[in-house]
Amino acid sequence: MQVRVAGGARVALESAVITHGLPYPHNHEAAQRMQHAVREAGATPCIVAILQGVACVGISDAELEALALQPAPSKIALHNLGIACGMQITGGTTVAATAYLAHKAGIEVMATGGIGGVHQDGRDVSGDLPTLARTPLLVVCSGAKAIVDLSATREWLQTHGVPIVGYQTDELPGFYTAQTGLRTDARVDDVDALVPLWRAHRELGTAILVVQPPPSEYAIPRAELDALLSQALTECAAAGVSGGAVTPWLLRRLAELSAGRTVQVNLALLEANARLAGQIATRLHQG
Repeated sequence: MQVRVAGGARVALESAVITHGLPYPHNHEAAQRMQHAVREAGATPCIVAILQGVACVGISDAELEALALQPAPSKIALHNLGIACGMQITGGTTVAATAYLAHKAGIEVMATGGIGGVHQDGRDVSGDLPTLARTPLLVVCSGAKAIVDLSATREWLQTHGVPIVGYQTDELPGFYTAQTGLRTDARVDDVDALVPLWRAHRELGTAILVVQPPPSEYAIPRAELDALLSQALTECAAAGVSGGAVTPWLLRRLAELSAGRTVQVNLALLEANARLAGQIATRLHQG
């Protein structure tokens, strides 16, 4: 593993959103906006990725551009991280792989859009969840991806000791929407209030999710999102898409059905989450 940014206030950034979450040039724009937001908050962004088999914590602008343009990148989670490194593969790291590598690099704060979760069929459980249950990391996100079963995901996290803290919200966001009807475990209204919570929790050895809804000017009403998602899920099943291909397929279809609105929400929440993570990392570094 190459840790290219050592010490100071650092924020790990997931790269699967670059390789699989958004199409070019939106993926490159998202990464740039996230990095800028972290820097504005006084911290250093560290995009985590696998480049020709090397686990990199922090990549250059040229490497970011190449990753965003990669024609057939691999999606690297924890189960295939060693394989990717051994076979000298290039790809984007999921929340699970990013969290694992960030923790090994001594980073305490990570930002992403949404974590994986328990899928609608109840059988497929994202590798993000068990990794969060055994990795002490503060993860800023907008809840779980909208395509998963949010209630079951919420229950899984609670059962396995991963608390959800709402930042200026009492409700677990649903990625594209602020409304889910699911309560957080606690609410804080400023960054300073998060510091003692994290310091008290990290000794338990699990992650803590700090969630905030997507910016209100971009968020999609819950009823409208539910209709879009229902159609996309039906079409996905009819097309026979399965396994790791489901998430990117659904994200692309939601973007089409919403005339690009989901992409704009995604960009906005990624930037907002990176900014909050940068503020938290800076405050933690100050002591």
